[in-house]
Parts: sequence; structure tokens; C-alpha cells
Amino acid sequence: MQFCDDCGSMMHTDGDEMVCQSCGASVEKDADRAAEFVSTAQQADDDVIETEEGADFEGKPTANDVVCEACGHTKAWYTIKQTGAADEPPTRFFKCQECGYRWREYN
Repeated sequence: MQFCDDCGSMMHTDGDEMVCQSCGASVEKDADRAAEFVSTAQQADDDVIETEEGADFEGKPTANDVVCEACGHTKAWYTIKQTGAADEPPTRFFKCQECGYRWREYN
């Protein structure tokens, strides 16, 4: 990882140069140091949990301790997200396996 000498922000590779993400400053890549830099693989979509309208919840964990307000079914897919501050409990988002109704539960 290389940081900008001008502003201290992280730089990224652009062809044969390292370019600052913040101020746009660029420096030529140092061929001797190129082996030190490691690029990480892009995050796979299979471990991303969608919570917006129309998201595909199938295949996610199942909750049996809930009751759908729309149809009364007792099984729902769910995901957990930290929607508030770190010292607050997370929010559980549900999608009924029967009718597709969505709701959330605050702990």
C-alpha cells in the first residue's frame, strides 16, 4: 500500500503510475517495490446480504421464532445489520417464506 506524499491518502494503480484517490497526485511506480504490493480479489456476491425491496433472501438463514403479520406463517428468511451506533443492538430484517412480506425487528 502506498500513501500520497502531498495529502497522506491511499494511492491506487493506474497503468504505470500510482494515483492519489483524494488529490489526484501521481508518481511513477517503483519497479523494485512492485513485488511488495498486493492486490486483493474483489468480494464475491455470494456472501453479500441484500436488504432492500426485491432482494433475494432465499438461501439465507431461516428464523422459526417469528410470525408473519400478513399471513401468519411461522418461517422467514432473515439477515442482521448494524443500523445504529456500535453500542446499540443490530436490526433483524425478515422476509416471509410464504407470502414474501417484509418487516424488521429492533432488539
